[in-house]
Amino acid sequence: MAHIIVVGNEKGGAGKSTVSMHVATALARMGHQVSALDLDLRQKTFGRYTQNRKAYLEKNGLDLPSPRYHDLPEIDPAKLRPGENVYDRRLSAAVAALEPDSDFIIIDCPGSHTRLSQVAHSLADTLITPLNDSFVDFDLLAHVDTDGQKIQGPSVYSEMVWNARQLRAQAGLKPIDWIVVRNRLGAQQMVNKEKMGAALDNLAKRIGFRTAPGFNERVIFRELFPRGLTLLDLKDIGVKQLNISNVAARQELRDLVKALNLPGVTADF
Repeated sequence: MAHIIVVGNEKGGAGKSTVSMHVATALARMGHQVSALDLDLRQKTFGRYTQNRKAYLEKNGLDLPSPRYHDLPEIDPAKLRPGENVYDRRLSAAVAALEPDSDFIIIDCPGSHTRLSQVAHSLADTLITPLNDSFVDFDLLAHVDTDGQKIQGPSVYSEMVWNARQLRAQAGLKPIDWIVVRNRLGAQQMVNKEKMGAALDNLAKRIGFRTAPGFNERVIFRELFPRGLTLLDLKDIGVKQLNISNVAARQELRDLVKALNLPGVTADF
């Protein structure tokens, strides 16, 4: 059985596709068979990222380890069982087709609540939730008081994850390992950063997730997307000397992969 990694958050701009692509490529570079699905059927940022990569590698005669991207299969509505949702069938059919030849299946969810996203969360062995270091983003996990210190209760996204966990428990599946990844952390120890850290630690104990460091804000991520490249590909395309920012970003990726604690995986890349 493939290990299913779902990258989800109901807010756009949190870095889901960047995290998805870098984790997928890191796993591929370690020799794992990695399949990729993008459930944002409108924007398909993750899908575009992988397609850009394929085009760039073909144009330049390169053969670099890469995730294998797949579109969701089309389903004939006439073949649906009574009451069955077409999106449920499309996702389950995709996963069933990919599992025999995949060590990992990475599923990137849209930045909104959709039926596909809801079903994907119930399939997750590992759930990665990228979160900008802001109480605007934190509000998707929980509501806090005006001082940003006291948690008043879980919010919409946490409730969806809770429902997914309940479905997995009813099906006799192992619990979701939920990791909240703090992206775009400021370099300085600002008051907001400290409050966010305290609030996340408090909430993690209440609703059951782990926290992991993500990526700082770096121009390199925006520059890599059109070519479909990741931080791990720079030397392969002729970058002989990485600058300090790129070296730091590669270390952030190693730290993230190590923190995910995926089966059979080390951060040796």
